[in-house]
Amino acid sequence: MSLKQEIARRKTFGIISHPDAGKTTLTEKLLLFGGAIQTAGAVKSNKIKKTTVSDFMEIEKQRGISVATSVMAFEYKDLKINILDTPGHQDFAEDTYRTLTAVDSAIVVIDVAKGVETQTEKLVNVCRMRSTPIIVFINKLDREGKDPIDLLDEVEQKLGLRVCPLSWPVGQGGTFKGVYSMYEKNLVLFRPHGKQEEEDIIEINDLADPTLEKHIGERAANTLRDEVHMVQEVYPAFDQAAYQRGELSPVFFGSAVNNFGVREMLDCFTDIAPTPLPRETEERIVLPEEEKFSGFVFKIHANIDPRHRDRIAFLRICSGKFERNTNYLHVRNARQMRFANPTSFMASKKEVIDDAYPGDVVGLYDSGNFKIGDTLTEGEVLHFKGIPSFSPEQFRYVENADPLKSKQLAKGLDQLMDEGVAQLFTKEINGRKIIGTVGALQFEVIQYRLQHEYGASCSYEPVNLYKACWIKCSDDKAFQEFRSRRSKDLAKDKDGQLVFLAESAWALKMAQEAHPAVEFRFTSEE
Repeated sequence: MSLKQEIARRKTFGIISHPDAGKTTLTEKLLLFGGAIQTAGAVKSNKIKKTTVSDFMEIEKQRGISVATSVMAFEYKDLKINILDTPGHQDFAEDTYRTLTAVDSAIVVIDVAKGVETQTEKLVNVCRMRSTPIIVFINKLDREGKDPIDLLDEVEQKLGLRVCPLSWPVGQGGTFKGVYSMYEKNLVLFRPHGKQEEEDIIEINDLADPTLEKHIGERAANTLRDEVHMVQEVYPAFDQAAYQRGELSPVFFGSAVNNFGVREMLDCFTDIAPTPLPRETEERIVLPEEEKFSGFVFKIHANIDPRHRDRIAFLRICSGKFERNTNYLHVRNARQMRFANPTSFMASKKEVIDDAYPGDVVGLYDSGNFKIGDTLTEGEVLHFKGIPSFSPEQFRYVENADPLKSKQLAKGLDQLMDEGVAQLFTKEINGRKIIGTVGALQFEVIQYRLQHEYGASCSYEPVNLYKACWIKCSDDKAFQEFRSRRSKDLAKDKDGQLVFLAESAWALKMAQEAHPAVEFRFTSEE
């Protein structure tokens, strides 16, 4: 198969939502339809012992939340689908923001009862900034919730999306009878079971067809006709080009836990979603169909398999063909690297691959060579743009709770910090270590993972800090004066860069005014 044909086969998307909207459950059902798994797991259940494929970390299984992005690939209708299931919880948003740089489109999951929630607004905003095409899936129709028309208004107002419903629910909660697909012109009757059976789908090209009453009753049929007519009058007709430009968002209704409405969305997604898109670098635009390979690291995961202590760098392929055992240029380190065991993923399950194409996400075994944002190419110096780095907002001193395990603690902290979800600062004045994160739940995850993956125990102590600022100064004299006057507030980050730890907004303002030659940056980016 030619490079162009391989690119045309690939669809890479992220699933985003507020916690508990059903995002991970939807991922499971998509995998089920793709034949990638035989039985879908439950995110939270006392009876079902099987957990979801995408929540593979021990803490995720216990807490019933996603704390790290999972990457999964499967074949469906001769296409290669790459799903990136992201954490919904705001304390892990940094991982999600970075993952959105590696996708070509997104599916936003909304709970019918809760509607649009704060975290969803933030994530959709990131997609809108990049003009990422978005499909909306309104979930949990088997429960009572908001009126569908009100929900569409909410999506338009709060998320700033122009919507175009491609399916419409027949009732909801106790009266939920199914979904009418405006895209496929058929009625799908609701039966709460695993896989939709063929006989559940009734072709109805015209809603005036009297067979509609036979299946859902006269009252529901009349309501459906009225609502669909109104929706088609009020909302724009579907336009694939507008969707691919990020200007129009198709909306589907369903119940992921009952595997209902998922196939309709997946079939439409495979028809309309973009194949791998061009990527912007500081030097030029990189097109997927270029002969020469390029890609960037958007995520690093330590201990994806705790038994083997392996660290994996996730590489999104942007152009050309990636091949196993071939030398590639690591742009930041300016040296050649080759990979004997590049892998593709089904969450934590991995298999070695010989080649990969634009849109694919490849796992590279890493002994500490990669940082988030690093580029691999066939020789050209490229720097991919738009991979965010955040200034921590929460800080704690980290202390070794078991002096016999100090080596394990140092190694664990070192590897977990490389994942980019937290940052480690060592104070210059006394060598005390401080962890900075975007959200408080990260501290709990780090403590849990240190204990269970590295056999190290740590405790935290509060530290009153407002912001971490990376320091740059070209005036040596001004820099030395700054260092001597502010020594108690200075620390080094993991890479040895100097950081000013401000106790308050006022302290930061005073430092900026007292040292005008010093540049205070809120990210460690060059």
